[in-house]
Amino acid sequence: MSLRRLARSTLDRARPLVGRRALVALLVISACGWAFAQLADEMREGETHGFDVAVLLALRDPGDPADPLGPGWVEEFARDVTALGGTGVLVMVTLTAAGYLWLTGRRGATALALGAAASGNAVSMLLKGGFDRPRPDLVPHGAVTYTSSFPSAHAMMAAVVYLTLAVMLARVEKRRRVRVYILTVAIVLTLLVGTSRVYLGVHWPTDVLAGWAAGAGWALGCLLVAAWLQRRGVIAPSPRDDPEE
Repeated sequence: MSLRRLARSTLDRARPLVGRRALVALLVISACGWAFAQLADEMREGETHGFDVAVLLALRDPGDPADPLGPGWVEEFARDVTALGGTGVLVMVTLTAAGYLWLTGRRGATALALGAAASGNAVSMLLKGGFDRPRPDLVPHGAVTYTSSFPSAHAMMAAVVYLTLAVMLARVEKRRRVRVYILTVAIVLTLLVGTSRVYLGVHWPTDVLAGWAAGAGWALGCLLVAAWLQRRGVIAPSPRDDPEE
C-alpha cells in the first residue's frame, strides 16, 4: 500500500472518532512536533551549523559582519519588532486580551488564554535549559540576551501568545473577514518577531524555526482544548457569521 493510500485510510478510520477540524489540528501538531524533533536532533549533531552560518552572514554586510544589511532605521525597526516577543510586552498583551474576554463574560476563554501563555513560557524555559545551546558568536548581538539559544523563546512565545489570543478573540467575532484579519495579524507578528532575532544576530536560524514549530504546536493544542471545553459547556460556542457580512 502506498504512503498516500495509507494516510487516507488512517484518516477515514479516525474521522468517526474526532471532528474534521480536530483531526487536521492533530495532524499539524504532529508535524510541528516532528519538525522540532528533527531540528533538535540535527542541531545536536552539528548538521545545521553550515545552514545557520550561511543565513546569519547573508543578513550582514560582506565587508563588515558587525553591520546588518540595510540602513540604520532597518536595524532600529528590527529592535522594535523583536520587543513584541519580549516577556514584558507579551505579559501586557496577554493581560489586555484576557481582560477583554473577562469583561465580555467569557471566563473559560480567559482562563485558557492565561494558562496557555503561562504553560508555554514554562515549557520554553525547560527546553532552553535542556538543550543549553550557546548563542551565535559570529556577529555582535543587536539586542541584550540572558538565556541560552535553542529554541528561540521570542519566536516560540510570540507563536503561543499571538496565535492563541487570536483564536480566542476570533471566536467571539461574528464577521468572517474580521476573524481572518485577526488571525493574519497574529501570524505576521509571529513571523516578524522570529525573523528579527536572526537579523539582530542573537539567534541561529534553526533556533527560530524550532521556536515557531513548538509555539505553533502549543497554540494548536490550546485550540483543541478550547474545542473540548466548548463541548462541555465551559466555553461559549463561537457565534455564526453575520448574514449581513
